[in-house]
Amino acid sequence: MAGPPLSHAAVSGQPRIHWQDGERAHEARWRSEKGIAPPARVLLIDDTITADRAYRLACEGSALLWQGDFQAARQLLLAMARRVDAKTRKSLPVGAALAEAFHQHRLAQSQRARTLGMLLLPLARDYRIPLRRAPDVRQACTEAYGETGHDADDSVVSLRELLGLIGAHEWRKKGVEVAALKARVHPHYGVFAPVRDEYVGLVATSPFATPPAHAFDIGTGTGVLAAVLAARGVPTVIATDTDPRALACAAENIARLNLGAQIELVQANLFPEGRAALVICNPPWIPARPSSPIEAAIFDPDSRMLRGFLDGLTAHLTPDGEGWLILSDIAEHLGLRSRATLLQYIEQAGLVVVDRLDARPTHPRVADTSDPLHAARAAEVTSLWRLRAK
Repeated sequence: MAGPPLSHAAVSGQPRIHWQDGERAHEARWRSEKGIAPPARVLLIDDTITADRAYRLACEGSALLWQGDFQAARQLLLAMARRVDAKTRKSLPVGAALAEAFHQHRLAQSQRARTLGMLLLPLARDYRIPLRRAPDVRQACTEAYGETGHDADDSVVSLRELLGLIGAHEWRKKGVEVAALKARVHPHYGVFAPVRDEYVGLVATSPFATPPAHAFDIGTGTGVLAAVLAARGVPTVIATDTDPRALACAAENIARLNLGAQIELVQANLFPEGRAALVICNPPWIPARPSSPIEAAIFDPDSRMLRGFLDGLTAHLTPDGEGWLILSDIAEHLGLRSRATLLQYIEQAGLVVVDRLDARPTHPRVADTSDPLHAARAAEVTSLWRLRAK
């Protein structure tokens, strides 16, 4: 079947995807924000394919480049997802220990993403989708991929990733209401949205031992915690992050909140230079490997960021300064890190616990009894640990 022609131009350093349309060879730029390699086998499909056949081909490792109506592609993806989820429900162990349930759940989610990621769409060099009834995704793609230039190339992307871009664009437009700021924070694509009120509330209400003149926010993300400190009257906050997307997002939010005079953004791995009377950090809460860039805000392999923060804290605190560690105990309930291990990290870093303030999460998954990790989520507590050097 003939489909929309895509450019054959090769761009140095960019992964390429190749397929055949009869006797005609095609290639295009391959886009994957997860860094997934381009599929080796690509089949052209359209509205005539059945969901069962598409699901079977995807499970066998064949990528399916869609040539039909865009809305029909969305329906096909939903139908494939129902088949994946039905199989997953049958395979997950009943009554398994939470650690085993967590690993099985993660494996199932990875397999689900791999299968559903096999349904692909063409994307023109100006980010238009050359299919019937396709939405205008140019702004969403520009926010995620950057502006198109003179060397722009037609590309191929998974429909699932493209829908993620569209969702992120809507989040960015709408924003997330933050009660502590009485305002909205607007997350960018690839930057974790502050949807958990309880940890922001802890930073907003925890008492200062002495009102700090200078604070650091380590791993600022959207800039929400730096903004909360500034709104509480901290005169100077230096907020750091390693991700350029996060720094751009934080800069936009800080400007929108009119807090630019108090907050300075610095690209750094953990700490900026110098010392502060208050250093806060909300590291990823689960010691496991992320499978995508956005998951880096949730999963922290071997507790690297947590331990890096604790180990470097005393060198960046003023003599009477405090470190505020914001951390959920979800890892403890999942059997991935014990409370004793956390306390050992704190002790080995030359720190003492001054106080701990706790809050229960209120997000919808706490009440979702169909979640295989429900027991852990129902028991979860988020804490702000107040730490000082020995």
